[in-house]
Amino acid sequence: MDLTSIKDPSFLKDMSISELEQLSEEIRQFLIENLSNTGGHIGPNLGVVELTIALHKVFDSPKDKFLWDVGHQSYVHKILTGRAGQFDTLRQYKGLCGFPKMVESEHDVWETGHSSTSLSGAMGMAIARDIKKEKSHIIPIIGDGALTGGMALEALNHIGHEQKDMIVILNDNEMSIAPNVGALHNVLGRLRTAGKYHWVKEELEWLLKKIPAVGGTLATTAEKVKDSLKYLLVSGVFFEELGFTYLGPIDGHDYEQLFENLQYAKKTKGPVLFHVITKKGKGYHPAEADKTGTWHGTGPYKIDTGDIIKPVNAPPSWSGLVSGTVQKLARKDERIVAITPAMPVGSKLTGFAEEFPERMFDVGIAEQHAATVAAGLATQNMKPFLAIYSTFLQRAYDQVVHDICRQNLNVFIGIDRAGLVGADGETHQGVFDIAFLRHLPNMVLMMPKDENEGQHMVNTAIKYDNGPIAMRFPRGNGYGVPMDNELHTIPIGQWEVLKEGTDAVILTFGTTIPMAMESAMLLEKQGVSVRVVNARFIKPLDENMLHEIFSSELPVLTVEEAVLQGGFGSAVLEFAHDVGYHNAVVDRLGIPDHFIEHGSVKELLNEIGLTKEGIIDRVQSLLPKKQKRA
Repeated sequence: MDLTSIKDPSFLKDMSISELEQLSEEIRQFLIENLSNTGGHIGPNLGVVELTIALHKVFDSPKDKFLWDVGHQSYVHKILTGRAGQFDTLRQYKGLCGFPKMVESEHDVWETGHSSTSLSGAMGMAIARDIKKEKSHIIPIIGDGALTGGMALEALNHIGHEQKDMIVILNDNEMSIAPNVGALHNVLGRLRTAGKYHWVKEELEWLLKKIPAVGGTLATTAEKVKDSLKYLLVSGVFFEELGFTYLGPIDGHDYEQLFENLQYAKKTKGPVLFHVITKKGKGYHPAEADKTGTWHGTGPYKIDTGDIIKPVNAPPSWSGLVSGTVQKLARKDERIVAITPAMPVGSKLTGFAEEFPERMFDVGIAEQHAATVAAGLATQNMKPFLAIYSTFLQRAYDQVVHDICRQNLNVFIGIDRAGLVGADGETHQGVFDIAFLRHLPNMVLMMPKDENEGQHMVNTAIKYDNGPIAMRFPRGNGYGVPMDNELHTIPIGQWEVLKEGTDAVILTFGTTIPMAMESAMLLEKQGVSVRVVNARFIKPLDENMLHEIFSSELPVLTVEEAVLQGGFGSAVLEFAHDVGYHNAVVDRLGIPDHFIEHGSVKELLNEIGLTKEGIIDRVQSLLPKKQKRA
């Protein structure tokens, strides 16, 4: 059928299983073809085609509410709710969002981009439904990886206690982004192999009475039977003890099984745990065969070969540069330990893991735990490197405050994907970390101008022994600058003048340095002399340089690819106020006070005016009128 003609899911109600199977293949082909051009989260969506169709056939969205945990797997839902015609704009500027988005459709009732939130959101909706005496089904869909998140376990405990009517769909594909880790993952593994539980209590009691208690071979056989029963009933031991009716495991690609069990779940009072086994990447061999998480989310690719389309001869990635430098230092320092919350591939730590398996720990989707594990290591004179995306570090804020900074522990936090990240949009833009780290006592925060300075900053962080230190670095690749063979340390809090100037000063760091330099060169041609400073330490500030700037009464423009409220520019203003430079002229350019949606980084920077033209305009506005040039 023409998928772009779909307006809402009601057409599914009258379709036969054979028709649904045909629709499944058409949706898979549609996704494979469209995502080869736009990129996106192909693996998760290919795995939930039948499950999503079955849910929309059995239930009535939006009256019945689907909450897609993380949201990586919501593309099929978007197709069935009338958005197939927009897929050529997926994750592009002003186009279709890669996650559920309320403004796109009434069928998107919960927005998400971080894992493990759907159960808590669903509990809130269920409470509201019951208070208002409404009738609807609340259906969170959560993956086995996300289920290991602490917030999800807290929600399971509360849902089971309150006994609210809810159907929790556990989409178990044995992976989140990278392969899952942890004891709960092992529990689910035993469930996958146990087969469906059909026993009733009386039958089990009868069987157990027949097991001989003593006697050679018979006793050995009895122990084996007991063990097999223990694993068969692990569902009862875990989910049912939490207060859930457990259904599963169910083949998530078998419509008959799905319909039979969903109808049963629909009639069951209280919370239901509906355990579905799916194949991530199903229907596209490169994605099906993926064991590392490469096909969880990709850029454009060649359909016939599965080759990811990448820039030719691109410089090394920032993630690779940072993890590679840590790995290099680890060869000489056995105290160095790497920790990641389920992002070994994204953080480019697979090489470290291969060389130092006993010093590499993927703790699963558990950012809070990762931060406090790093703190515990630091108390024992180890040198923990916590590799974490800026957007995910938000989730460990209390642990950074309470367990790392308060105890002034030597933890090195590598803040990956700092700044705008582009296509993943609002939930993933790494623009808040400066504001929520800068005010923490004992914290050192820095960002390099290029990959050569980056490797020296990594070395500085590892060698630093006076408390926590964090280094921000962007998504994507470096600039291809020459790299020093020998590593050195950078004096903490020392800035660097990149260009001298006598009329104004631009203070900036990281990704905005190139545009600042270009702006200064263009202003030079207009007769305006601008000093450009690599303010590579966001905390502590280079107070000596600031004293020199403000005592010279030079106007200052701060530029940052981060939020203005509480950001680097705010720190400069605070310094000027606290020290008494009350006549200082300071302007700030950065991320405004709203969430930045998806699109290319260049398009987003243009939208908010964080460009060379924006810098030039701001600098000119700071100058006395006689100095301005046309």
